[in-house]
Amino acid sequence: MKKRVVSIVAMGLILVPFLFCNVSAKTLRIGSMSPLTGPYASDGTDIKNGALTAIEVFEEAGGIAGYDKIELFPQDTACDPRQAVAAANKLINLEVAGVVGAYCSSSTIPASDVLDEEDIIMVTPASTNEKVTDRGLAYMFRMCGRDDDQAPASAKFMKESLGAKTIFIVDDKTTYSQGLADGVKKAAIALGMEVVKHEHVNQGDKDFSAILTMAKRANADIYYMSLQGFSPAAMMTIQAKRLGLKSQIVTQDAMFQPRFMDVAKTAAEGVYLTYGFTDPNTPEYKAFEKRYVPKYGKIAAYATYSYDSTTALLKAIKAAGTTDSKAVKAEMMKLDFQGVAKHVKFAANGDSGSSYIAYKVIDSKFVPYWEPVNGLIK
Repeated sequence: MKKRVVSIVAMGLILVPFLFCNVSAKTLRIGSMSPLTGPYASDGTDIKNGALTAIEVFEEAGGIAGYDKIELFPQDTACDPRQAVAAANKLINLEVAGVVGAYCSSSTIPASDVLDEEDIIMVTPASTNEKVTDRGLAYMFRMCGRDDDQAPASAKFMKESLGAKTIFIVDDKTTYSQGLADGVKKAAIALGMEVVKHEHVNQGDKDFSAILTMAKRANADIYYMSLQGFSPAAMMTIQAKRLGLKSQIVTQDAMFQPRFMDVAKTAAEGVYLTYGFTDPNTPEYKAFEKRYVPKYGKIAAYATYSYDSTTALLKAIKAAGTTDSKAVKAEMMKLDFQGVAKHVKFAANGDSGSSYIAYKVIDSKFVPYWEPVNGLIK
């Protein structure tokens, strides 16, 4: 017994200086929020991986003075508003300096209300609904574009490039999907197009035969598909082609995901979609690609936006020399740099804008096809 006591004491003597030596170690905590389970987990994982990559690059470049480590605390929202609020509260308890997320607007909006009450900065890489930044929250920022920018660009593309006169619209009733669909409907009507039908499906649906049969009968020039994730859209596209739908399928930024083609395969060929322009030839993009692809695979829709969101947050914290929210926000508003997805500069409301263009799926790749100013891209 005496021997064991001595051993414990000896261990204590060894541990005391070890603990003492590390008492000054500080970790900068950053949170992320995205769906890590459920039907949108692929997009949510891309957001997490983009944030992890940004932290890795930032630490290699010297990190932030006063911190030995920057650590990401990823939270699963499952695109569920209640789970998103719970995730936000967990990050508050973890005392994070800022949050990157979420994916679904229906998660970002309630979660941001909770975070804003605690003066915690949130930068969304993916939520495009106008309400995200239109509510006047002091600490809400957005790296991606807005639905009220995407919708007019999409309508203009369908009218001017595809010569569309009639359009059939379908959405899945989510905040993002229905909001964008409503915007497209409004913009299409303003341009003189006829919206023959605006129908809805439910999240989780797998059989779209009823809605597609209705669309086939309507025989509109455009079948506009506004769904939350690539998986249901891929299934809908496959079923549309099997049914013999003649309408041209046009969709939105949530489909800018390589897995859309992986699932839909040949059915995806010829589908058009709108997404913010990213130049893959910039040094920043090439450096990101070189680092990201070997570790995580293909670059998907929101990995780059998440990388830029995390980089912006860390740049602001470093410039502020503190995690005080007011000081960090002030530095966020001064940012002006070339990111991976885009040039980053925030407006007074927290938006950073996006130049929406149309892409076409050709040989299982997203090929830039049209832009609003000059039309077809050659």
